[in-house]
Amino acid sequence: MNLTLSEEQEMIKKAARDFLTDKCPKEVIKEMEESEKGYSAELWQEMSQLGWTGLAFPEKYGGSSMDFFDLSILLEEMGRACLPGPFFPTVVLGALPILDLGSEEQKREYLPKIASGKAIFTLALIEPGARYDAASIAVKASPDNNDYVINGTKMFVPDAHIADYLLCVARTKEQAEPEDGITIFLVDAKSPGISHTVLKTIAGDKLCEVVFDHVRVPGANVLGRLDEGWKDVQKVIERAAVAKCCEMVGNIQRVLEITVDYAKERKQFGHPIGSFQIIQHYCADMATDVDGARFSTCQAAWMLSEGLPCAKEAAVAKAWTGEASQRVIALAHQIHGAIGVTMEHDLQLYTRRAKAGELSFGDGNFYREIVAREMGLTS
Repeated sequence: MNLTLSEEQEMIKKAARDFLTDKCPKEVIKEMEESEKGYSAELWQEMSQLGWTGLAFPEKYGGSSMDFFDLSILLEEMGRACLPGPFFPTVVLGALPILDLGSEEQKREYLPKIASGKAIFTLALIEPGARYDAASIAVKASPDNNDYVINGTKMFVPDAHIADYLLCVARTKEQAEPEDGITIFLVDAKSPGISHTVLKTIAGDKLCEVVFDHVRVPGANVLGRLDEGWKDVQKVIERAAVAKCCEMVGNIQRVLEITVDYAKERKQFGHPIGSFQIIQHYCADMATDVDGARFSTCQAAWMLSEGLPCAKEAAVAKAWTGEASQRVIALAHQIHGAIGVTMEHDLQLYTRRAKAGELSFGDGNFYREIVAREMGLTS
């Protein structure tokens, strides 16, 4: 495994950083966070024109024929900038599952819309139990002639209030094993019977409660295998967890940078506080956590790009990065003191995003169980 970025990947990284630095200063980020929609339609179109929304799928669908590792570089820069909006749900939770599971007809219908910025997608997976296991899926899709009728409630659906399409995970058959009888559906978000409520969250992101009340979906909108979709859902969760790690790595990298800069400038007793051993050790601990998070995340992202099994590596990355981010944030606040908790300071943006990232797609304990299983310690 060679994690050295190629010339093309370095160009992606530099172009993304330059664009986000220019177009997304923290004042703009805060404005988007506080707005009703949670994103800028103009910025979304600019990102689409740069090829970001189609980066990781083939040219014949309007994409750039790059891979998940290339996408991970872009996601890290977005995390570094604290960029809000529908990129993650549209590309990671929408486009990539369609690319993996969709029929040729479905790919040709939906992927060009995503690549051109004309469609926003999201994933309706979590239910009120807030778990990432098959037993928690209670939303039902009942067959009715050539259609299915979906009923139930999904929670924490990102950007459902602005989405054009939802990937809804529903139970299509009751079986002895909870993993059986689960199907993914492509649902028009404007279908009769769908309602949503934007929830108040620590990160200020737009997570929604979505209610399906006798929502009719054509049978042709099944994504992947009927009644056999749980393994596909697991892959979606695994990839989303690694993608979230990429964002968190960018987040804590920037936190480290602004903290080191502050330690060099802030003076106490006539000296920069960075000259004191305890502050030096705090910064060294932060750097250790950042590098550990980056290396474990890069390994998992590379394995996903190569199509290699990486359940253990993805779980290690998510468990480590989620908790490392909290350690980095805590030390950053120790060094910044009171100013770091003011809403005027940038650190609060990173703090809130880091906490949300730690819990997204499963917390550390959830992924420790996966690591233990992959080592043969549990069934």
